[in-house]
Amino acid sequence: MAPRPRKRASHPTKPRAGSRRGGGGGDDDPFFESEPKRRRGGRDEDIESEDSDDDAVGFGGAVDEDGDEGVKEEEEEETAGEKKVRMAKELLKKLSDAAKRKEEDEDEDEDEDEAGGRRVAEILQRRQLEESGRKRRELASRVLPPEPKDGFKFIVKHRQPVTAVALSNDGDRGFSASKDGVIAHWDVETGKSEKYLWPSENVLISHHAKPPLSAKRSKHILALAVSSDGRYLASGGMDRHIHLWDVRSREHIQAFSGHRGPISCLAFGPDSSELFSGSFDRSIMQWNAEDRTYMNCLYGHQNEILTMDALNKDRLLTVARDRTMHLWKIPEESQLVFRAPAAASLECCSFIDDKEFLSGSDDGSIELWSIMRKKPTFIVRNAHPSLDSDDQELPKENGIHKPENVSMAQSWVSAVAARKGSDLAASGAGNGLVRLWAIEPDSKGIRPLFKFKLDGFVNSLDIAKSGRFIVAGVGQEPRLGRWGRVRSAQNGVAIHPIRLEGEKDEL
Repeated sequence: MAPRPRKRASHPTKPRAGSRRGGGGGDDDPFFESEPKRRRGGRDEDIESEDSDDDAVGFGGAVDEDGDEGVKEEEEEETAGEKKVRMAKELLKKLSDAAKRKEEDEDEDEDEDEAGGRRVAEILQRRQLEESGRKRRELASRVLPPEPKDGFKFIVKHRQPVTAVALSNDGDRGFSASKDGVIAHWDVETGKSEKYLWPSENVLISHHAKPPLSAKRSKHILALAVSSDGRYLASGGMDRHIHLWDVRSREHIQAFSGHRGPISCLAFGPDSSELFSGSFDRSIMQWNAEDRTYMNCLYGHQNEILTMDALNKDRLLTVARDRTMHLWKIPEESQLVFRAPAAASLECCSFIDDKEFLSGSDDGSIELWSIMRKKPTFIVRNAHPSLDSDDQELPKENGIHKPENVSMAQSWVSAVAARKGSDLAASGAGNGLVRLWAIEPDSKGIRPLFKFKLDGFVNSLDIAKSGRFIVAGVGQEPRLGRWGRVRSAQNGVAIHPIRLEGEKDEL
């Protein structure tokens, strides 16, 4: 009978004495043999797969545990660290290549689409800098001489002298008021106008107006202001109230009381519903048109406040008969005081930007101010000489110009306006001229540009945000009195175009 084959033991054999895998004690523990076999088998499979691609055969087809772990560590280090370095180097190389290609493209003829896109990008970047106030918009150098057909054209007529004009933020609509209490709302393009109707006395009292001091309430208006969103119009005058109107419905909605004297000036903060009012009672009050509430009162002037201008809700500029101009810092509750030159009384003011501003005086001069100095950085003497003067192109030297046929009041600079954030400004008086000025950079001076004829007292000026036209409120009498009269003048609102070079290149 043939011998039966011998079966292998199902359990692992004992490791031999001194075996490297056995390690020492624990001869009966299967761990020392089964686990190394499994690990070695898996490792051999990995090495065999790598032998086909690499030269690992030269190493005998096997690596130990330490070598295998080193490979894995190197791979992990490349993924986490060296990969980032490699990607950064690739990005730098791409940027360098793109810059070299850009230089080569500039030397060659550019494609029309690329050139147009680059032009649009430049314009948008410039406008962003101008709107943020980091760069002044250069308009004065682009103003072209007026053509023979150009001139002031009356688009709205009033029975009494116009005391105030205001333009909406988009420049499509305008507002004007006169001494007889008429408030007109007109379209700049067509000239079509509509009047605001005053409500009855009972309605005014229901809108929180106080009863009039006399038998009849005075509707004599001295100031207008329109909010930047075009929703509210504010008017003020001899009745000591600020009246708030809804522009869309042209209805009276609120009356603010608190001043003890006539309201001489008003200003809305740009991009804000906050309203500032100045009065002959020497105080400045702050209101909120949206909430219909009183906010604050500012004191500092020693005489009647005449005009004001707001750069934003935090900065306010005021001029008074105490021969001073105050720059108010609303959040800080502080003010800077600027004093007029000797023998001059400031009449009007306007912001240029957050560092410079203009003023006009009763001696016929225009002053340029800087926030860094308490005295004017530049003065234009006798800025509005008479039309009968021999020297009409350039302002004369210091001195009050008083020709025989023009009263002293007609040489006063009664209105100044600047297109905020630009180098273009305008001034008006009663001598029959409105002048355009160029503001030199770094407070170096004021340079005359052009003059536009306009008969009568220029009581208010406003330059469109686009810089393409100027509106003037004109009358036979000055805004704050009747000490002068030009009988040949018309009472109304006149508009004059400003032609700019390169208008077609703008967006």
